[in-house]
Amino acid sequence: MDVRGHLDLLLLAVLADAGPVHGYAVITALRDRSDGAFDVPEGTVYPALHRLERAGLVVSRWEQAAPRRRRVYELTREGREARVAKQSEWRRFVDGVQAVLGPAATQVPA
Repeated sequence: MDVRGHLDLLLLAVLADAGPVHGYAVITALRDRSDGAFDVPEGTVYPALHRLERAGLVVSRWEQAAPRRRRVYELTREGREARVAKQSEWRRFVDGVQAVLGPAATQVPA
């Protein structure tokens, strides 16, 4: 499934729920929480995490975990606020699409 335009919200949501977590755990959480719909490659997630970090929405630090170091990501206060704002925007979008499609959009044609 194509996550373009929605990846930031998905990452912010995972980090809001998971707390400080390494990048691979973010990827796993996206896949698991979406029942496999969002099996996003590392080459997509890590650049997005770095972009969110440059924007001040995420901070990271290195942790020494046996057998190697790994970078751990977590939301900043601004990141938590951005998640709430993006989630609200997403809900308005979904409501608008549903209003246009109508109730029949959720029914399978006979």
